[in-house]
Amino acid sequence: MHWTAAKSDSALAGVRALVSSTPATTAPRRTAPARRTVPARRTVPARRGVPARRGVLPSVLLKFVMAVSGGVMLLYLVLHMVGNLKIFLGAAALDGYAAWLRTILEPAVPYEGTLWFVRFLLTVSILAHIWSATVLTLRARRARPVKYAVRNKVAGSYAARTMRWGGVIVVLFVIYHLLDLTTGTLNPHGVHLQVYDNLHADFSPARWYVTLFYVLAVLAVGSHVRHGLWSGLQTLGWSNNARQRRLKGFSTAFAVVLTAGFLSVPLAVTFGLV
Repeated sequence: MHWTAAKSDSALAGVRALVSSTPATTAPRRTAPARRTVPARRTVPARRGVPARRGVLPSVLLKFVMAVSGGVMLLYLVLHMVGNLKIFLGAAALDGYAAWLRTILEPAVPYEGTLWFVRFLLTVSILAHIWSATVLTLRARRARPVKYAVRNKVAGSYAARTMRWGGVIVVLFVIYHLLDLTTGTLNPHGVHLQVYDNLHADFSPARWYVTLFYVLAVLAVGSHVRHGLWSGLQTLGWSNNARQRRLKGFSTAFAVVLTAGFLSVPLAVTFGLV
């Protein structure tokens, strides 16, 4: 009995020793997959001193061209209006003024030389004004090809929102005006240097539709002048917060006086005041 118990105890101890010497099996750990590295893009260093696009005029310079060319045209409009008002002094005064324009600076300058120089300067100013306005408009459209979903119509005046179409109307009016009262092609009288009779034939009561057309066109000119003068003063740096209201008032008053001066001639002829 004692031998059997001792033998069984030693066998149990051996089994325990065998179990303790066997390594325990553990569940393998889950490892996160390695992150995939994205190679950095190679950037080409910009060249110093080389503009992005060569031969492109800055927008600031184009606005300056618009302001200066607009100033030349504005000066011409003022002189032209003053000359037109001579119709209230009679036929001799108006026709004499038209003849005097062709003899300015004679004999140093040939006959009509000064007048043709003014016409050349005015033509260059008109072309420069149209060119700079067209380039700025196209740049603005390319800068934002998608139109605004909601536009604030209160921020800008009516003249500012219709400046481009107003310019087109003014150009068409100038072309008609030249064919009517300069070359006499479309004028019923159309005799050279008989300005008084040409105006009476053009704005007679029977041709009321011509007078109406001139009134609408001159109103478009006045609207264009009002906003153009204000924008030109801003471009030339003459506007600031302190003088903004006064310059706006000056631009409006100037446009009103200029418009009234040009409208007085056709209306006075149509209603028999001259």
